[in-house]
Amino acid sequence: MTGHRSEFLRTVAERGFLHQCTDADGLDAALSEGVPKLCYIGFDCTADSLHVGSLMPIMLLRWWQRSGHKPIVLMGGGTTKVGDPSGKDESRQLLSEERIAANMEGIKRVFSQFLAFGDGPTDAAMMNNADWLDGLSYIPFLREFGRHFSVNRMLGFDSVRLRLDREQPLSFLEFNYMVLQAYDFLELYRRTGCILQMGGSDQWGNIVSGIELGRRTDGAALFGLTSPLITTASGEKMGKTAGGAVWLNADRVSPYDYYQFWRNAADDDVGRFLRLFTTLPLDEIVRLEALRDAEINEAKKVLAREATALCHGADEAARAEGTARTTFEEGALGADLPRYPLDRAELEAGIAAFELIARAGLAASKADARRLIRGGGGRLNDRAFENEMQTVTLGDLTADGIIKLSAGRKRHVIVTPV
Repeated sequence: MTGHRSEFLRTVAERGFLHQCTDADGLDAALSEGVPKLCYIGFDCTADSLHVGSLMPIMLLRWWQRSGHKPIVLMGGGTTKVGDPSGKDESRQLLSEERIAANMEGIKRVFSQFLAFGDGPTDAAMMNNADWLDGLSYIPFLREFGRHFSVNRMLGFDSVRLRLDREQPLSFLEFNYMVLQAYDFLELYRRTGCILQMGGSDQWGNIVSGIELGRRTDGAALFGLTSPLITTASGEKMGKTAGGAVWLNADRVSPYDYYQFWRNAADDDVGRFLRLFTTLPLDEIVRLEALRDAEINEAKKVLAREATALCHGADEAARAEGTARTTFEEGALGADLPRYPLDRAELEAGIAAFELIARAGLAASKADARRLIRGGGGRLNDRAFENEMQTVTLGDLTADGIIKLSAGRKRHVIVTPV
Protein backbone atom coordinates (compact mmCIF):
# COMPACT_ATOMS: atom_id res chain seq x y z
CA MET A 1 0.00 0.00 0.00
CA THR A 2 1.24 3.49 -0.87
CA GLY A 3 -1.20 5.37 1.35
CA HIS A 4 -2.70 7.28 -1.61
CA ARG A 5 -6.49 7.36 -1.91
CA SER A 6 -6.67 8.35 -5.57
CA GLU A 7 -6.30 5.67 -8.22
CA PHE A 8 -3.82 7.71 -10.25
CA LEU A 9 -1.31 8.41 -7.48
CA ARG A 10 -1.61 4.88 -6.17
CA THR A 11 -0.94 3.45 -9.65
CA VAL A 12 2.04 5.64 -10.54
CA ALA A 13 3.62 5.11 -7.13
CA GLU A 14 3.26 1.33 -7.32
CA ARG A 15 4.64 1.17 -10.86
CA GLY A 16 7.69 3.39 -10.27
CA PHE A 17 6.70 6.65 -11.99
CA LEU A 18 6.63 8.90 -8.95
CA HIS A 19 9.81 10.88 -8.27
CA GLN A 20 8.72 14.24 -6.84
CA CYS A 21 5.35 15.84 -6.13
CA THR A 22 4.85 19.40 -4.88
CA ASP A 23 1.93 18.60 -2.55
CA ALA A 24 1.07 14.90 -2.73
CA ASP A 25 -1.63 15.12 -0.05
CA GLY A 26 -3.31 18.10 -1.69
CA LEU A 27 -3.20 16.47 -5.13
CA ASP A 28 -4.47 13.19 -3.68
CA ALA A 29 -7.43 15.00 -2.15
CA ALA A 30 -8.22 16.85 -5.38
CA LEU A 31 -8.14 13.62 -7.40
CA SER A 32 -10.45 11.90 -4.91
CA GLU A 33 -13.30 14.37 -5.39
CA GLY A 34 -15.01 12.18 -7.99
CA VAL A 35 -14.85 14.61 -10.93
CA PRO A 36 -12.34 14.53 -13.82
CA LYS A 37 -9.31 16.79 -13.39
CA LEU A 38 -7.00 18.12 -16.09
CA CYS A 39 -3.23 17.75 -16.33
CA TYR A 40 -0.73 18.48 -19.07
CA ILE A 41 2.72 17.57 -20.30
CA GLY A 42 4.57 19.64 -22.89
CA PHE A 43 6.47 18.22 -25.85
CA ASP A 44 8.78 20.46 -27.85
CA CYS A 45 9.02 19.84 -31.59
CA THR A 46 12.77 19.39 -32.02
CA ALA A 47 12.45 16.29 -34.26
CA ASP A 48 9.73 14.73 -36.41
CA SER A 49 9.22 11.89 -33.93
CA LEU A 50 9.49 11.29 -30.22
CA HIS A 51 11.76 8.47 -29.02
CA VAL A 52 11.65 5.90 -26.26
CA GLY A 53 12.98 8.49 -23.82
CA SER A 54 9.57 10.21 -24.08
CA LEU A 55 7.62 7.10 -23.10
CA MET A 56 7.63 7.93 -19.38
CA PRO A 57 5.58 11.14 -19.80
CA ILE A 58 3.37 9.50 -22.44
CA MET A 59 2.59 6.60 -20.11
CA LEU A 60 1.87 9.06 -17.29
CA LEU A 61 -0.78 10.67 -19.50
CA ARG A 62 -2.17 7.24 -20.34
CA TRP A 63 -2.52 6.29 -16.67
CA TRP A 64 -4.06 9.71 -15.95
CA GLN A 65 -6.76 9.02 -18.54
CA ARG A 66 -7.28 5.42 -17.40
CA SER A 67 -7.82 6.79 -13.87
CA GLY A 68 -10.80 8.84 -15.05
CA HIS A 69 -9.14 12.20 -15.74
CA LYS A 70 -8.51 14.36 -18.82
CA PRO A 71 -4.97 14.66 -20.26
CA ILE A 72 -3.72 17.59 -22.33
CA VAL A 73 -0.87 17.06 -24.78
CA LEU A 74 0.76 20.47 -25.19
CA MET A 75 2.70 20.87 -28.42
CA GLY A 76 5.58 23.32 -28.03
CA GLY A 77 5.06 25.26 -31.23
CA GLY A 78 6.11 28.38 -29.35
CA THR A 79 8.69 27.14 -26.85
CA THR A 80 10.57 25.16 -29.53
CA LYS A 81 11.56 28.53 -30.98
CA VAL A 82 13.42 29.24 -27.72
CA GLY A 83 14.89 25.87 -26.72
CA ASP A 84 14.82 24.15 -23.34
CA PRO A 85 18.30 24.27 -21.72
CA SER A 86 17.47 21.30 -19.42
CA GLY A 87 19.97 18.47 -19.76
CA LYS A 88 21.92 20.19 -22.54
CA ASP A 89 25.56 21.27 -22.65
CA GLU A 90 25.01 23.73 -25.46
CA SER A 91 22.25 25.71 -27.12
CA ARG A 92 19.76 23.79 -29.22
CA GLN A 93 19.76 24.45 -32.93
CA LEU A 94 17.18 27.08 -33.80
CA LEU A 95 14.59 25.66 -36.19
CA SER A 96 12.53 27.46 -38.81
CA GLU A 97 8.77 27.75 -38.34
CA GLU A 98 8.31 25.41 -41.30
CA ARG A 99 10.55 22.76 -39.72
CA ILE A 100 8.77 23.10 -36.37
CA ALA A 101 5.39 22.65 -38.06
CA ALA A 102 6.60 19.55 -39.92
CA ASN A 103 8.06 18.08 -36.74
CA MET A 104 4.79 18.73 -34.92
CA GLU A 105 2.83 16.77 -37.50
CA GLY A 106 5.17 13.81 -37.10
CA ILE A 107 4.96 13.89 -33.30
CA LYS A 108 1.17 14.11 -33.24
CA ARG A 109 0.85 10.66 -34.82
CA VAL A 110 2.41 9.00 -31.78
CA PHE A 111 -0.27 9.99 -29.29
CA SER A 112 -3.26 8.44 -31.02
CA GLN A 113 -1.86 4.99 -30.11
CA PHE A 114 -1.61 5.78 -26.40
CA LEU A 115 -4.54 8.13 -25.73
CA ALA A 116 -8.20 8.40 -26.70
CA PHE A 117 -8.94 11.84 -28.14
CA GLY A 118 -12.36 13.48 -28.35
CA ASP A 119 -14.69 15.97 -26.73
CA GLY A 120 -15.73 13.95 -23.67
CA PRO A 121 -14.84 14.83 -20.07
CA THR A 122 -11.94 12.35 -19.98
CA ASP A 123 -10.97 12.45 -23.67
CA ALA A 124 -7.47 13.70 -24.38
CA ALA A 125 -6.98 17.15 -25.92
CA MET A 126 -4.06 18.48 -27.94
CA MET A 127 -3.09 22.14 -27.75
CA ASN A 128 -0.25 24.31 -29.11
CA ASN A 129 1.43 26.95 -26.95
CA ALA A 130 2.18 29.03 -30.04
CA ASP A 131 -1.51 29.98 -29.88
CA TRP A 132 -0.76 32.27 -26.93
CA LEU A 133 3.03 32.71 -26.91
CA ASP A 134 3.37 34.00 -30.48
CA GLY A 135 1.05 36.94 -29.80
CA LEU A 136 2.69 38.20 -26.59
CA SER A 137 3.89 41.79 -26.49
CA TYR A 138 7.30 41.99 -24.86
CA ILE A 139 6.99 45.04 -22.61
CA PRO A 140 3.46 44.30 -21.35
CA PHE A 141 4.46 40.68 -20.68
CA LEU A 142 7.53 41.77 -18.70
CA ARG A 143 5.52 44.27 -16.66
CA GLU A 144 2.73 41.83 -15.83
CA PHE A 145 4.68 38.62 -15.26
CA GLY A 146 8.42 39.36 -15.09
CA ARG A 147 8.13 40.80 -11.59
CA HIS A 148 7.03 37.40 -10.27
CA PHE A 149 10.33 35.69 -11.17
CA SER A 150 13.46 35.87 -9.04
CA VAL A 151 16.66 35.67 -11.07
CA ASN A 152 18.49 34.53 -7.93
CA ARG A 153 16.18 31.55 -7.66
CA MET A 154 16.23 30.79 -11.39
CA LEU A 155 20.02 30.57 -11.26
CA GLY A 156 19.69 27.86 -8.62
CA PHE A 157 17.54 25.48 -10.65
CA ASP A 158 19.39 22.50 -12.12
CA SER A 159 18.58 23.33 -15.75
CA VAL A 160 20.50 26.61 -15.36
CA ARG A 161 23.00 25.85 -12.58
CA LEU A 162 24.48 22.73 -14.21
CA ARG A 163 25.16 24.61 -17.43
CA LEU A 164 26.86 27.44 -15.56
CA ASP A 165 28.85 25.05 -13.34
CA ARG A 166 30.25 23.38 -16.47
CA GLU A 167 31.05 26.83 -17.86
CA GLN A 168 28.85 26.12 -20.86
CA PRO A 169 27.27 29.21 -22.43
CA LEU A 170 23.60 29.84 -21.63
CA SER A 171 21.95 32.39 -23.90
CA PHE A 172 19.42 34.93 -22.70
CA LEU A 173 17.01 33.30 -25.15
CA GLU A 174 17.26 29.96 -23.34
CA PHE A 175 17.13 31.66 -19.94
CA ASN A 176 13.61 32.80 -20.86
CA TYR A 177 12.42 29.22 -21.40
CA MET A 178 11.52 28.76 -17.74
CA VAL A 179 9.39 31.92 -17.80
CA LEU A 180 7.51 30.79 -20.90
CA GLN A 181 6.88 27.29 -19.55
CA ALA A 182 5.57 28.80 -16.32
CA TYR A 183 3.27 31.03 -18.35
CA ASP A 184 2.01 27.96 -20.24
CA PHE A 185 0.79 26.47 -16.96
CA LEU A 186 -0.99 29.69 -16.02
CA GLU A 187 -2.57 29.95 -19.46
CA LEU A 188 -3.81 26.35 -19.38
CA TYR A 189 -5.23 26.89 -15.90
CA ARG A 190 -7.11 29.95 -17.10
CA ARG A 191 -8.34 28.34 -20.33
CA THR A 192 -9.19 24.82 -19.13
CA GLY A 193 -8.89 24.63 -15.34
CA CYS A 194 -5.77 22.44 -15.64
CA ILE A 195 -4.33 21.86 -12.14
CA LEU A 196 -1.31 19.59 -12.71
CA GLN A 197 1.83 19.69 -14.81
CA MET A 198 3.90 16.52 -15.12
CA GLY A 199 7.29 15.86 -16.67
CA GLY A 200 10.72 14.35 -16.22
CA SER A 201 12.86 15.12 -13.18
CA ASP A 202 14.84 17.69 -15.20
CA GLN A 203 11.64 19.78 -15.46
CA TRP A 204 11.20 20.26 -11.72
CA GLY A 205 12.38 23.87 -11.64
CA ASN A 206 10.23 24.86 -14.63
CA ILE A 207 7.15 23.18 -13.11
CA VAL A 208 7.62 24.82 -9.70
CA SER A 209 7.95 28.21 -11.40
CA GLY A 210 4.58 27.69 -13.08
CA ILE A 211 2.94 26.71 -9.80
CA GLU A 212 4.27 29.83 -8.09
CA LEU A 213 3.21 32.07 -10.98
CA GLY A 214 -0.35 30.71 -10.80
CA ARG A 215 -0.45 31.25 -7.03
CA ARG A 216 0.85 34.81 -7.21
CA THR A 217 -1.29 36.01 -10.12
CA ASP A 218 -4.54 34.06 -9.67
CA GLY A 219 -4.33 32.48 -6.22
CA ALA A 220 -4.49 29.13 -8.01
CA ALA A 221 -3.82 25.83 -6.23
CA LEU A 222 -1.64 24.07 -8.80
CA PHE A 223 0.46 20.92 -8.54
CA GLY A 224 3.56 19.40 -10.08
CA LEU A 225 4.73 15.81 -10.44
CA THR A 226 7.91 14.44 -11.96
CA SER A 227 9.10 10.98 -12.97
CA PRO A 228 12.65 9.70 -12.42
CA LEU A 229 15.35 9.65 -15.06
CA ILE A 230 15.39 6.14 -16.49
CA THR A 231 18.63 4.38 -17.29
CA THR A 232 19.22 0.76 -18.20
CA ALA A 233 20.79 -1.77 -15.81
CA SER A 234 24.16 -0.98 -17.41
CA GLY A 235 23.77 2.72 -16.59
CA GLU A 236 23.14 3.85 -20.17
CA LYS A 237 20.55 6.45 -21.10
CA MET A 238 17.21 4.89 -21.93
CA GLY A 239 16.42 4.61 -25.64
CA LYS A 240 19.91 4.71 -27.13
CA THR A 241 21.34 1.80 -29.15
CA ALA A 242 24.27 1.23 -31.47
CA GLY A 243 21.96 2.21 -34.33
CA GLY A 244 20.91 5.49 -32.72
CA ALA A 245 17.72 6.64 -31.01
CA VAL A 246 14.74 4.28 -30.78
CA TRP A 247 12.03 6.41 -32.37
CA LEU A 248 8.31 5.87 -31.80
CA ASN A 249 7.20 6.55 -35.39
CA ALA A 250 7.18 3.50 -37.66
CA ASP A 251 8.79 5.44 -40.53
CA ARG A 252 11.83 6.09 -38.32
CA VAL A 253 12.10 2.70 -36.54
CA SER A 254 10.11 -0.24 -37.87
CA PRO A 255 7.75 -2.14 -35.54
CA TYR A 256 10.08 -5.15 -35.88
CA ASP A 257 13.15 -3.16 -34.75
CA TYR A 258 11.06 -1.62 -31.96
CA TYR A 259 10.04 -5.11 -30.83
CA GLN A 260 13.68 -6.22 -30.89
CA PHE A 261 14.74 -3.26 -28.75
CA TRP A 262 12.48 -4.47 -25.95
CA ARG A 263 13.21 -8.15 -26.61
CA ASN A 264 16.91 -7.43 -26.04
CA ALA A 265 16.39 -5.79 -22.63
CA ALA A 266 18.81 -6.83 -19.91
CA ASP A 267 17.51 -9.42 -17.44
CA ASP A 268 17.66 -6.91 -14.58
CA ASP A 269 15.53 -4.39 -16.49
CA VAL A 270 12.61 -6.66 -17.37
CA GLY A 271 10.46 -6.21 -14.24
CA ARG A 272 10.98 -2.44 -14.11
CA PHE A 273 10.24 -2.03 -17.82
CA LEU A 274 7.10 -4.16 -17.56
CA ARG A 275 5.82 -1.83 -14.81
CA LEU A 276 6.67 1.36 -16.67
CA PHE A 277 6.08 0.57 -20.32
CA THR A 278 3.17 -1.88 -20.32
CA THR A 279 -0.25 -1.93 -18.68
CA LEU A 280 -0.04 -5.53 -17.50
CA PRO A 281 -1.44 -6.13 -13.99
CA LEU A 282 1.17 -6.00 -11.24
CA ASP A 283 0.56 -9.58 -10.11
CA GLU A 284 1.35 -10.82 -13.62
CA ILE A 285 4.51 -8.69 -13.68
CA VAL A 286 5.61 -10.14 -10.34
CA ARG A 287 5.21 -13.63 -11.81
CA LEU A 288 7.18 -12.75 -14.95
CA GLU A 289 10.06 -11.00 -13.21
CA ALA A 290 10.53 -14.04 -10.93
CA LEU A 291 11.50 -16.19 -13.94
CA ARG A 292 15.17 -17.11 -14.08
CA ASP A 293 17.81 -18.31 -16.53
CA ALA A 294 16.37 -19.30 -19.93
CA GLU A 295 12.80 -18.71 -18.75
CA ILE A 296 13.42 -14.96 -18.46
CA ASN A 297 13.28 -14.90 -22.27
CA GLU A 298 9.55 -15.58 -22.03
CA ALA A 299 9.18 -12.44 -19.90
CA LYS A 300 11.19 -10.47 -22.46
CA LYS A 301 8.87 -11.65 -25.24
CA VAL A 302 5.88 -10.47 -23.22
CA LEU A 303 7.58 -7.10 -22.63
CA ALA A 304 8.37 -6.74 -26.34
CA ARG A 305 4.88 -7.76 -27.44
CA GLU A 306 3.05 -5.51 -24.97
CA ALA A 307 5.28 -2.46 -25.53
CA THR A 308 5.06 -2.83 -29.32
CA ALA A 309 1.28 -3.26 -29.20
CA LEU A 310 0.96 -0.01 -27.24
CA CYS A 311 3.05 1.95 -29.75
CA HIS A 312 2.18 0.30 -33.07
CA GLY A 313 -0.96 -1.76 -32.45
CA ALA A 314 -1.61 -5.42 -31.71
CA ASP A 315 -1.40 -6.51 -35.37
CA GLU A 316 2.09 -5.03 -35.87
CA ALA A 317 3.21 -6.52 -32.55
CA ALA A 318 2.02 -9.98 -33.68
CA ARG A 319 3.82 -9.60 -37.02
CA ALA A 320 7.05 -8.53 -35.31
CA GLU A 321 6.83 -11.44 -32.89
CA GLY A 322 6.22 -13.84 -35.78
CA THR A 323 9.21 -12.49 -37.71
CA ALA A 324 11.42 -12.84 -34.64
CA ARG A 325 10.24 -16.42 -34.10
CA THR A 326 10.88 -17.31 -37.76
CA THR A 327 14.32 -15.73 -37.72
CA PHE A 328 15.66 -16.91 -34.37
CA GLU A 329 13.76 -20.06 -33.47
CA GLU A 330 13.21 -21.56 -36.91
CA GLY A 331 16.40 -20.34 -38.55
CA ALA A 332 14.68 -18.79 -41.59
CA LEU A 333 14.55 -15.19 -42.78
CA GLY A 334 11.46 -13.38 -41.53
CA ALA A 335 9.60 -11.40 -44.17
CA ASP A 336 9.55 -8.27 -42.00
CA LEU A 337 13.29 -8.03 -41.39
CA PRO A 338 14.52 -4.50 -42.20
CA ARG A 339 15.62 -4.06 -45.82
CA TYR A 340 18.40 -1.85 -47.13
CA PRO A 341 18.37 -1.25 -50.91
CA LEU A 342 21.86 -0.85 -52.37
CA ASP A 343 22.80 0.23 -55.88
CA ARG A 344 23.90 -2.89 -57.79
CA ALA A 345 26.79 -0.91 -59.28
CA GLU A 346 28.19 -0.29 -55.78
CA LEU A 347 28.08 -4.00 -55.01
CA GLU A 348 29.70 -4.76 -58.33
CA ALA A 349 32.58 -2.42 -57.49
CA GLY A 350 32.69 -3.65 -53.87
CA ILE A 351 31.98 -1.86 -50.61
CA ALA A 352 33.93 -2.05 -47.34
CA ALA A 353 32.27 -4.05 -44.57
CA PHE A 354 32.35 -1.21 -42.02
CA GLU A 355 30.82 1.19 -44.55
CA LEU A 356 27.94 -1.16 -45.33
CA ILE A 357 27.27 -1.97 -41.66
CA ALA A 358 27.02 1.76 -40.84
CA ARG A 359 24.89 2.64 -43.86
CA ALA A 360 22.48 -0.23 -43.16
CA GLY A 361 21.82 1.20 -39.69
CA LEU A 362 23.43 -1.59 -37.67
CA ALA A 363 25.89 0.88 -36.11
CA ALA A 364 25.56 4.54 -35.20
CA SER A 365 28.72 5.54 -37.09
CA LYS A 366 31.54 4.13 -39.19
CA ALA A 367 33.76 4.10 -36.12
CA ASP A 368 31.15 2.05 -34.24
CA ALA A 369 30.91 -0.29 -37.22
CA ARG A 370 34.67 -0.83 -37.18
CA ARG A 371 34.58 -1.64 -33.46
CA LEU A 372 31.67 -4.02 -33.98
CA ILE A 373 33.54 -5.97 -36.66
CA ARG A 374 36.82 -6.02 -34.72
CA GLY A 375 34.94 -7.49 -31.77
CA GLY A 376 33.52 -10.27 -33.91
CA GLY A 377 29.95 -8.93 -33.83
CA GLY A 378 29.62 -8.03 -37.51
CA ARG A 379 28.43 -10.90 -39.69
CA LEU A 380 27.90 -11.47 -43.40
CA ASN A 381 25.41 -14.23 -44.24
CA ASP A 382 25.85 -15.58 -40.69
CA ARG A 383 29.67 -15.69 -40.89
CA ALA A 384 31.87 -13.20 -39.04
CA PHE A 385 33.70 -10.64 -41.17
CA GLU A 386 37.44 -11.26 -41.42
CA ASN A 387 38.15 -7.56 -40.80
CA GLU A 388 36.46 -4.19 -41.19
CA MET A 389 37.97 -3.64 -44.64
CA GLN A 390 36.60 -6.88 -46.08
CA THR A 391 34.92 -6.09 -49.39
CA VAL A 392 31.28 -7.04 -49.92
CA THR A 393 30.45 -7.69 -53.58
CA LEU A 394 27.84 -9.27 -55.83
CA GLY A 395 29.62 -12.54 -55.19
CA ASP A 396 28.25 -12.47 -51.63
CA LEU A 397 24.63 -12.65 -52.77
CA THR A 398 22.81 -15.74 -51.52
CA ALA A 399 20.79 -18.01 -53.77
CA ASP A 400 17.81 -15.76 -52.97
CA GLY A 401 19.67 -12.74 -54.38
CA ILE A 402 20.12 -10.95 -51.05
CA ILE A 403 22.83 -10.32 -48.44
CA LYS A 404 22.16 -10.84 -44.73
CA LEU A 405 24.03 -8.40 -42.48
CA SER A 406 24.04 -8.94 -38.72
CA ALA A 407 25.18 -7.12 -35.60
CA GLY A 408 25.49 -9.89 -33.04
CA ARG A 409 22.89 -12.62 -33.16
CA LYS A 410 19.76 -10.53 -32.74
CA ARG A 411 19.95 -7.57 -35.14
CA HIS A 412 19.75 -8.22 -38.86
CA VAL A 413 19.27 -6.27 -42.08
CA ILE A 414 18.64 -7.70 -45.53
CA VAL A 415 20.62 -5.91 -48.25
CA THR A 416 18.88 -6.05 -51.62
CA PRO A 417 20.61 -4.89 -54.84
CA VAL A 418 18.57 -2.48 -56.93
